[in-house]
Amino acid sequence: MIKTLGFIGLGTMGRHMAANLIKAGFDLVVHDVAPDAVRAAVAAGARAAGSVAQVGEQSDAVVLMLPNTPDVESVVQGDGGLQRHPPARRLIIDMSTISPVAARRLGAELAQDGIAFLDAPVSGGPIGARDARLTIMVGGDAQAYQLAGPVLSAMGSTVTHVGASGAGQTLKLCNQLICGINIQAICEALALARAAGVDLQLLRQVLLGGSAASWMLDKLGPAMIQRDTAAGFRIDLMLKDLKLVQELAFDLSVPLPATSLVTTQYLDARAHGEGVNGNQALFTVYDRYARQSGPEKGTSA
Repeated sequence: MIKTLGFIGLGTMGRHMAANLIKAGFDLVVHDVAPDAVRAAVAAGARAAGSVAQVGEQSDAVVLMLPNTPDVESVVQGDGGLQRHPPARRLIIDMSTISPVAARRLGAELAQDGIAFLDAPVSGGPIGARDARLTIMVGGDAQAYQLAGPVLSAMGSTVTHVGASGAGQTLKLCNQLICGINIQAICEALALARAAGVDLQLLRQVLLGGSAASWMLDKLGPAMIQRDTAAGFRIDLMLKDLKLVQELAFDLSVPLPATSLVTTQYLDARAHGEGVNGNQALFTVYDRYARQSGPEKGTSA
């Protein structure tokens, strides 16, 4: 059994996930490049490690929640990384969203050293992370998945083994594709309704009762209606994920025209300095469209 667990990456999602692991009774050893994030985790009951190597050496298994593929590669295979300083049970659970190609490569190379690598990206956003209701899609060795079960169940309400290394990341990219296009569709509906003078709160209420209902409309719709750009899952991170989608699609020769369009719109948002805003702030692109096409007609309630 895993008793002492390492956790690297205490950002918007990771800090909540770490807190839930502490609540579940794991002895948590944490590391992050941000000292304030480490101090907050320690205040919640974790122990701090001074380096990645120390996390590996003090843990039975290690969870990663990092921003991008190069970050995971550095923590795992860089100088002082987990490949050279593996945890006692020789299990690494990567819950970041990274390239499926990189996940497969890491899985194969770590297996040569007897280290299991699970790609276990998540869906559910900061709210799901806070409430331990993440959807977790796991690729990798079946025995390693069984060992990681209690760890994953402490953070998620839906945990599924979806195949070999890289399969978890592939499913996550499909998830992000749908999320991005869904947000785009909501932005378009709100832009049209706002111009027509429709009560946007009433619009959302009605749509949630019909076939247009979605998680995005439910959870992010209020912020979009109020033009609230506060960050949850940032535009920069959505763009990173959409870039990974496009790279995989290119490698597989799969055309994704709607994904290409919404990626361009997120690039527009970042070009206007909005990369640090929440991904629901795609509505700002539609606000600019409306200004360019003429004054808005009507008002929202």
